[in-house]
Amino acid sequence: MSLKHTFSQYIFVILPLLLAGSICGTLIFYLRNEVKIDSLFATQLLDLVAIFIGISILFVLALMGYLYHAVLSLKKLNNTSNTVFRDATQKMHNVRSIIEILINSKMWLPGLQEYLEEDFEGLTFFEVKDFYKGNSKLAIEFLQENHNYSETENLYLEMKSLLLTQPKNGKLSKNLNYPKTYDSPIVEKWIQHKVGSGLWYFFGYKYNTFKQALDIENILERRQDKIMSLAMSMDPEVFEENSFNEIFLSKLGEYITKTILPDLYQERTKKTPALPRRLQYVTVLLSLLLLLGVIAPLATLLLGLPIIVIIISYSFVCGFLCYLLLGFYQFLKFEITEN
Repeated sequence: MSLKHTFSQYIFVILPLLLAGSICGTLIFYLRNEVKIDSLFATQLLDLVAIFIGISILFVLALMGYLYHAVLSLKKLNNTSNTVFRDATQKMHNVRSIIEILINSKMWLPGLQEYLEEDFEGLTFFEVKDFYKGNSKLAIEFLQENHNYSETENLYLEMKSLLLTQPKNGKLSKNLNYPKTYDSPIVEKWIQHKVGSGLWYFFGYKYNTFKQALDIENILERRQDKIMSLAMSMDPEVFEENSFNEIFLSKLGEYITKTILPDLYQERTKKTPALPRRLQYVTVLLSLLLLLGVIAPLATLLLGLPIIVIIISYSFVCGFLCYLLLGFYQFLKFEITEN
């Protein structure tokens, strides 16, 4: 958006406000002088109180109707957003259930799990990937060792990272934790290190190289069925024609990196203000109109307040009407742009 366009928008927004304020101030000055000149003028102003209160109430009702409609629309939008968020979270739950089955299966080379869980207890995939930062001596030691597991130790750590809920805590609990929401730090780490791409690499692109070290036939059939059931509940269109094999696992990794994690990240980081600025703006106008257009005149009649209160009330209502007239076009333009 150009600076010239932004400036013109600003003028269209602020100019009606300045003109309405000028009209309000001029009316206060004029009416006050008239009251000083003509003592009967105050009585005439009081006689018009009912009309001005009626006008104010009509506009109060109109603004309340607009606010009610806007809040319902906002609620509907938030409900839709929450549905998408819950869907992304549930898919992540399913992915982690699948990974837990794979992690605890017998597809790994003998000794791999004990080697990583005992000799490198607490080590995370994130620490290994960020070894150059020098924050983890354990990660540097891991990288310096000669492993005899055909690089599948890296896949194991990557898959294990999907079971974590905190990026700095590499220890898994006995029972997998399914949080109500996944915190931003762990989601950002998954995104940053493209967690899930290892499944595509090991079971897709380089499966012929690694298939001797990843014996998926050793996974119990009932466990395979459970994995396929979880995948189908995530996305029937993607996994409907799949059976449990290396192609499915490769596709699962691609689905994690390209669909689930981006959706989860987008919904997790989406921030909706408690009340949009335009609704805050309308709420302020409604409060002022209710105070100066209804309550103040009524209080003057009932409590005998000074005539200046009526003068301010009338001037504000007139200024408010002028503001609506002058700013109506820009308001409609804003609503159309927003919607």
